[in-house]
Amino acid sequence: MYNQDLLHGNSAYSPLDELGEEEIVKPDPEEMLPLLSAAEPSQRMIAARAFCELQDQRAVTPLINLLNDDCPLVRVSVAYALGRNPSVQAVEPLIQQLEQDFNGYVRKGLVWALGNCGDRRTLTPLIQSLKQDISAVRLWAASSLGQMAKTGYDVVLAGIPPLIEALRHDPVPAVRSNCAWAIGQLCRELPSNVVYATAIDALIESLEEDPDMGVKEDAKSSLLRVGDPRGLQIIEELQMDGLI
Repeated sequence: MYNQDLLHGNSAYSPLDELGEEEIVKPDPEEMLPLLSAAEPSQRMIAARAFCELQDQRAVTPLINLLNDDCPLVRVSVAYALGRNPSVQAVEPLIQQLEQDFNGYVRKGLVWALGNCGDRRTLTPLIQSLKQDISAVRLWAASSLGQMAKTGYDVVLAGIPPLIEALRHDPVPAVRSNCAWAIGQLCRELPSNVVYATAIDALIESLEEDPDMGVKEDAKSSLLRVGDPRGLQIIEELQMDGLI
């Protein structure tokens, strides 16, 4: 079973934890803001990391200006900082950088930031990342799609099919696990229709057939969270048979 804190976008864990431990005392935004335009990449990186911890809308524009910085360490810190300081203004620049950035660590941060934006414009790039990118990016793309449950009914309808496809066929268990979680999040916003039924079928299929126990556990958790009667019955039957 996977450590859920390591996987899901709504948990206590986020990719920000990979940037290293920050000082106990929060940085002073008045000191950090000027450093965003410093000549030295190390200073720009320090400032961007500070705004991974601080929320200050004054930082949004200078952070956007650093999205295509020559230094990938600056870019990845900027991506996470914009995820901590979500803004309508940042959505298109984040999407543009995701489409062109060669660095997988940066793209992972960009995908995470887009998931925090709660903006329907992020749907298509997140789906593309789930389908085509490296596994670390696909993992966070799945979580980010799950975070769009409140964005709109049409977004939920469009997000579920690619998540089902990845749940069934992605070769990486951690990605499939996040897809199971995300499908559960989106299903909670759906009425009992064809898309909903197909999503429940996919979760049941993973619960019964996925070779990885972590994926099975996430499928089970999603079914329990949704509370679908058919899913609950399958869980009960599998438990009685000692299969889960």
